[in-house]
Amino acid sequence: MAVYTDVSAEDLGRFLAGYDLGELLSYKGIAEGVENSNFLVHTGSGHYILTLYEKRVAAGDVPFFLALMEHLASRGITCPQPVKNRSGQALGELCGRPAAIVTFLDGMWMRRPDAGHCAAVGEALARMHLAGADFAGQRRNTLSVTGWRPLFEQAADRADSLQHGMRATIEEELGKLEKSWPRDLPQGVIHADLFPDNVFFLGDRLSGLIDFYFACTDTLAFDVAICLNAWCFEPDHSYNVTKGRNLLAAYIKTRPLSDAERNALPMLARGAAMRFLLTRLVDWLNVPAGALVQPKNPLEYFRKLRFHQKAASVHDYGLPAEGTRA
Repeated sequence: MAVYTDVSAEDLGRFLAGYDLGELLSYKGIAEGVENSNFLVHTGSGHYILTLYEKRVAAGDVPFFLALMEHLASRGITCPQPVKNRSGQALGELCGRPAAIVTFLDGMWMRRPDAGHCAAVGEALARMHLAGADFAGQRRNTLSVTGWRPLFEQAADRADSLQHGMRATIEEELGKLEKSWPRDLPQGVIHADLFPDNVFFLGDRLSGLIDFYFACTDTLAFDVAICLNAWCFEPDHSYNVTKGRNLLAAYIKTRPLSDAERNALPMLARGAAMRFLLTRLVDWLNVPAGALVQPKNPLEYFRKLRFHQKAASVHDYGLPAEGTRA
């Protein structure tokens, strides 16, 4: 269960007293996610999600996330909406942590997404990128290429305890990424964490996007690369080219990728694998004492990185290469 901070009923009741949500009826921790403490809260007026921001989320960044969700909803993207207290504030404090309540979305996430789900995600991601084009907020991506070496340094001494040769492999790959990282591609607001557990479906219809707490201003195609990593590999870590083709084709139907973006996709996919390999490695080696959280195995992304290192062009992900269109 992804709960780092235990919240008592008494503390939660006092927190909710500042809102017009009715009395607290029940609440429980939410198992998905590893970054924040999340609770499903049932009050007299309905169900809500309470988030206590932990670890990598700085309190000063939370207003950006909340404003972004409001902006995207105003542009037709279905996502949770911040609930403001009686003072008109969406951000408060609970148990010494920044905390916010957002609306509850109906739906469930797909444990075994198929190619159709991947197409729906590709379209939704492109729509989100277009909807965020006129968002005024800016937030630097602290988990992009300049942030990876500091993460590695936190785990380097113990990396080989998980996989022999992991330290040397990461060290070599970081050097290549830092030297060759694409820096002149279209920028905008990206979700940066659009994994299956952050996308809800009702039946086969995508019903909403959640968990915008890594959203930032960065290369739009990097968001696509993150989704290829998150959605298009099988449990044995093999890449499913049909899923990749569907995701990419649905994305470019709504927001076409330039030839430069297509050419950069293998490098961006390597970087996306490195980002999640490193954060998972750090988490795996540094679970806080008493935290009710199950860290995710970094070896999954170590194996995905191996695939990306062999990819020569966007063709390996399911689309024609430069100069042609699907």
